[in-house]
Amino acid sequence: MASLSPSDARLLAALRPAAPSESGAPSAPSSERALEELACELSLNADTLRRSSQVLSEAGLISVRREESVLWEYTPAGLDALAAGLPEYELIQKLSAGPVPVVDLGTSQARMGIGLAMALRAKLVALLPDKRVSLTDAGRAALAHPGAWSLPSVEKLSSLPDERLSEFKRRNLVSSRTHSSEWLSITPEGGKALQENESAATSVSSEGAAPAAVSFSSSDSDSISILKREHLLSGSWKKSDLRRYDVTAPVQPQLPARRHPMARLRERVRSIFLGMGFEEMEGPMAESAFWNFDALFQPQDHPARDLADTFYLPGESPRPESELRDAVKGAHEKGWRYEWSERVARQMVMRTHTTAVSARTLRETAGDSRPRKFFCIGKVFRNEATDYKHLAEFFQVEGIISWEGATFGHLLGTLKAFYSKLGFEQIRFRPSFFPYTEPSLEIEVFHPARQAWLELGGAGIMRPEVCEGLGCRYPVLAWGLSLERPLMLGSQIEDIRTLYRNDLGWLRNFPVSD
Repeated sequence: MASLSPSDARLLAALRPAAPSESGAPSAPSSERALEELACELSLNADTLRRSSQVLSEAGLISVRREESVLWEYTPAGLDALAAGLPEYELIQKLSAGPVPVVDLGTSQARMGIGLAMALRAKLVALLPDKRVSLTDAGRAALAHPGAWSLPSVEKLSSLPDERLSEFKRRNLVSSRTHSSEWLSITPEGGKALQENESAATSVSSEGAAPAAVSFSSSDSDSISILKREHLLSGSWKKSDLRRYDVTAPVQPQLPARRHPMARLRERVRSIFLGMGFEEMEGPMAESAFWNFDALFQPQDHPARDLADTFYLPGESPRPESELRDAVKGAHEKGWRYEWSERVARQMVMRTHTTAVSARTLRETAGDSRPRKFFCIGKVFRNEATDYKHLAEFFQVEGIISWEGATFGHLLGTLKAFYSKLGFEQIRFRPSFFPYTEPSLEIEVFHPARQAWLELGGAGIMRPEVCEGLGCRYPVLAWGLSLERPLMLGSQIEDIRTLYRNDLGWLRNFPVSD
């Protein structure tokens, strides 16, 4: 005989089939009810109701149907497109009066750049030999049907064709998530059990009557869901039914606090460096152009110092010490053959790389004869449009070794050990060029899933012009990489912006293990 708790009985009663009509016709079959709807109606917790549905289902009194559906919603980029329209349609509207030069379309802005790329792909526009953009016949036809280029409301997203949704998802305009729902309906056995219980409540049972197949608890006092101290002291538990629990029944998942994947990776990289005997170095994010560029032998007319690449701040930095200033000035004027300007060197910038921290540290330890190894993990800033592989603000990892016996072979061995500890088994090096190291190289790792070699950082031996200006006594081995890159490779992340969108669903599902 099945024993039902009050919550079980309330759920079963809520699923009661419609009463028979006065003509004596049989009652209509019970319709399905959503579990979430019943939880609100009965003022019960969804987990409590889910446990009750499990009990009733095992007793054959109700049937449970589980259904999974895909819910679509707009991403931040999609919400922008919903408000302003698709960028390719905005572009062809600009071209409705005739061809326009590419430079006048504002394609340096991310939105117009995307619009031009999508319009070219859809063959709505064509690029003329004189670097103007013109509408095609398909583009003129698109202008006549503006409704086809407007995005639907969030409620109507799911009604779009699968091909359209896939395209929007690829463009990062929409995202999807799976929603599970449970639908409950009473069985004939459940309806019969309700009738027997009501009959027993309104009539006096005769001696020797057959017991009911299902026993209903009349109140919460008839059963104990949680055994408490007062039950033991009073002995009331002896006269009550102890509630049976199914430990396999589905419950609401627990969502404990978790550290962000980037924070965990920072700690992992820090642990690797400390385990290899490195010391941590730090420096300001608002830096002078002297330390960010000049001390690293980067000429003052270098393209990387343009406004298009660097965030400049108001004001000037303090004058560098005269000995250091003269050494850097002499290296620039002798090596690059131009007149070095102290005014340009005193401009304030948001640091574009953590190598500025390395330069400061090398200067501070110039008089130390001991071999030293340092690392830095810090934010850097680039004045560029953000897209799936570029950010204006990101983390960079820097490592340097200053030692009398340091050689290029030591650099390769250290790099191989570091990247192996990061989890990359196959590592190779390729010659490259960087303004402040010579020789220079790029580090590549083999990605098994993509079956390809991917660049993961740069390294080299600092040039004499850098070391001598900073007062270094020994060769300096240096390397650096973007911290986001190994996380993207290890987690199959295609869009770097995913790491900073604060998508709770993505953060909760991200693997905890490194």
